[in-house]
Amino acid sequence: MLTFEEKKEIIRRFPELTEKPISMNRLNYHFEGSRYEKKIVVEKLHPNGNGFVYVGDLLAYDADDRGLVNIRDFDETQLVEVIEDAIMYLSEVDEPKEEVVIEESWKNHKNDQLLLVHEEPFWNVYHAFNLEESFGTKEDAEQYLREEGFKKEK
Repeated sequence: MLTFEEKKEIIRRFPELTEKPISMNRLNYHFEGSRYEKKIVVEKLHPNGNGFVYVGDLLAYDADDRGLVNIRDFDETQLVEVIEDAIMYLSEVDEPKEEVVIEESWKNHKNDQLLLVHEEPFWNVYHAFNLEESFGTKEDAEQYLREEGFKKEK
């Protein structure tokens, strides 16, 4: 097990972390570059060697319900790796995925209009703003529309 001083030396290798003393001679290390409200990477590092690193919901770690993993028995390699992962985790931004909507207009002989819209993972048929039917594939949706007497507008 690494000592308190050894853990501090390792953590200080990360210039993006700021050391902040807290009660009972413990230390927190903040990551001001966090893209989230959460800023503390290393939490409550104690002179007895106990402490926690925030890993959120990263599957590689057995974190508690607050997203913290205990680093008491970590060796140097494990400590460096968990801190790197934590910083990466707090640096990532969940970019909204661009929604691809395919919209087709279908009309019947009375000039009634239905819209075929792709809303992952479904193909939905709308009459105005009302959902009429929903299908797992475009082919099924198109078959339904044809059976109901509709043709795709060009």
